[in-house]
Amino acid sequence: MTESTGAAPGPVGPLTGIKVLDLTAYLAGPYGCTLLADLGAEVIKIEAPVGDMIRNFPSTLEHESRVFLGANRNKRGVVLDLKKKEALAILHRMVASADVIAHNFRPSVPERLGIDYERLKAINPGLIYVSLTGFGQTGPLAENAGFDQVLQTMTGICTFQGPSPDQPQVVLGSVVDYYTSALLAYGVSSALFHRERTGEGQFVGLSLLRTALTMQGGRFVWAEGEPREVSRELRSGGLTGLHPTKEGWIYVSAHSPHFWQAMCELVGLHDLATDPRYDTMRKRAEHAAVLLPRLRAALMAHTAAEWEEIFGQRVPCARARPIEDMFDHPQVLAEDMVATMAHPVVGSYRGLNKPIHMSATPGPTNFGAPTFGQHTDEVLAGLGFSAEDIARLRKEGAVA
Repeated sequence: MTESTGAAPGPVGPLTGIKVLDLTAYLAGPYGCTLLADLGAEVIKIEAPVGDMIRNFPSTLEHESRVFLGANRNKRGVVLDLKKKEALAILHRMVASADVIAHNFRPSVPERLGIDYERLKAINPGLIYVSLTGFGQTGPLAENAGFDQVLQTMTGICTFQGPSPDQPQVVLGSVVDYYTSALLAYGVSSALFHRERTGEGQFVGLSLLRTALTMQGGRFVWAEGEPREVSRELRSGGLTGLHPTKEGWIYVSAHSPHFWQAMCELVGLHDLATDPRYDTMRKRAEHAAVLLPRLRAALMAHTAAEWEEIFGQRVPCARARPIEDMFDHPQVLAEDMVATMAHPVVGSYRGLNKPIHMSATPGPTNFGAPTFGQHTDEVLAGLGFSAEDIARLRKEGAVA
């Protein structure tokens, strides 16, 4: 398990030397910037005086939000009131030496605040400017607020998730937000690579709408001549899926002929393994009403934990576990996925270490998410502000 101490020492990452100004709030933008920090970028989280709203999410931690801690590791925290000209001047000074700036304001807001792309590009032509919105920069919904579950519901994800089209269900876990985070890191890294070759900065636009459709690439296909009602279902009749056992639930994936035959052998359904009526995934899906009851009856012979042992490497499977089990799971620990991070309020906490393993550029040691305005003085001092200047700016409400 990796220990961290609140600084960013250790090996370089592929983005070491890159400075990112993170003006985003909630989840998709902040976690996208965290992924850049994981790769070694210096990320400064800039909050308004009201703070990132995700700090107020319900949490069993007394003085911190669990989701904020998880989404904002490896950042320094600053508070600026961009509605005050002194704070805007500070941001412009920061932009001059930054590589990336990211925000998730609605399209009309940046110009009002004085942080639109054209204005910041004039300060720093090589700037990578990331705008993350709910619905994009143009169109009838451009100024609408967008959130993960709103876009799930709009784009068909909830309809596919539910047991039937008239019983939609939200996919828990903020999947649109987290996938947007990955696209943000992907887009920024690509833009930085382009800048390395050409010297050009650029505008990078992302939206939750674009993400929600991107993550449904296997469904978002409409061939010429097909009716509207054609099935876009990706499921395989329920044979691959979660099944009850003698105790607990187990997920079994048996798409390929090899895994299907191994599963049939191990659960005692030998006649099904070689039956030509069931020798393809499509055929098995067509006969699911016959096959599924037999499979589930066979699985009742053992507990989910026992089936994990029986299936071993021959059948892809997993016993349904709570996430708490992952902090000490031997596979997670073997892959060094857990870091212990110091924090001035909660003392320390365990969280994700690195999402990607890189042999030559593993990146610095993780440190905890910032408290509100934790590094304001430090960052401003680095910009040349004296202690008296900082005290005056704080008194005027430009910083906190």
